[in-house]
Amino acid sequence: MHVVSAQGSEKLHGWNAPDRKRWRGLFVTGTDTGVGKTVITAAIAAALRSEGRNVGVWKPVQSGALLGKGITDAERLLRGTDISDRPEQVAPFTFAAPLAPALAAKQAGVTMTTAGLLAAGEPLAERYDALLIEGAGGAAVPLTSDTLVADFIAELGVPALIVARCGLGTVNHTLLTAALLRQRGIPVAGVVMNEVDPATSRDDPSTAANAELIERYGGLRVLGRFPWICGEATMEKLVRAVKRHIDISPIRQMLENARSQ
Repeated sequence: MHVVSAQGSEKLHGWNAPDRKRWRGLFVTGTDTGVGKTVITAAIAAALRSEGRNVGVWKPVQSGALLGKGITDAERLLRGTDISDRPEQVAPFTFAAPLAPALAAKQAGVTMTTAGLLAAGEPLAERYDALLIEGAGGAAVPLTSDTLVADFIAELGVPALIVARCGLGTVNHTLLTAALLRQRGIPVAGVVMNEVDPATSRDDPSTAANAELIERYGGLRVLGRFPWICGEATMEKLVRAVKRHIDISPIRQMLENARSQ
């Protein structure tokens, strides 16, 4: 195991890049850092697992904290899904510096490559029928010395889900993210609007119309608006929130199609 620690309108059915290992799952990216990719990844994985599906979670690389204190994305993913994997299995590359992965790895003296990231995720891909894969930051974040997160998604050959804020500015950020993904030939499974700050969302007059604008101008499908979760984001809370607020039927169908290939 390569454990490193410095301590819509898209056609999804049957899509798979040629001459490439077939990864099954969904990549969760965001319009920016701090938009709630971890909670959305955990929530969708938890909802699918509550239906009896053999779905795992993978955070290929994370930065900003070391494993052990319970505050990393990998540890939060495991708590929110009740998955018994070890954090270092879910996040094979972890760096302390709060920097983009490429910079965090360089600062730690680690040479990180796409091939190395893929190899580190193989055990999870073999163990589960599908993976919910959480990215780092947004789709244009430098991942290795010569690739962006979007390049890595294209290499995996899986569709992407965009997590976006609810408030002012999110239309621009979401459409730009979708444009970059499509430029790389990556199908966009949809958009989840995440209530990162309930007070801001409540007082922001743009919130009511943003989802409709994203669908109209981006040709994207907004799957719902995920509410702010008070306290610990337990599996029970996450599953309940998904059932009430998010339409995961396109994701469910996509994963079923991938299994049948």
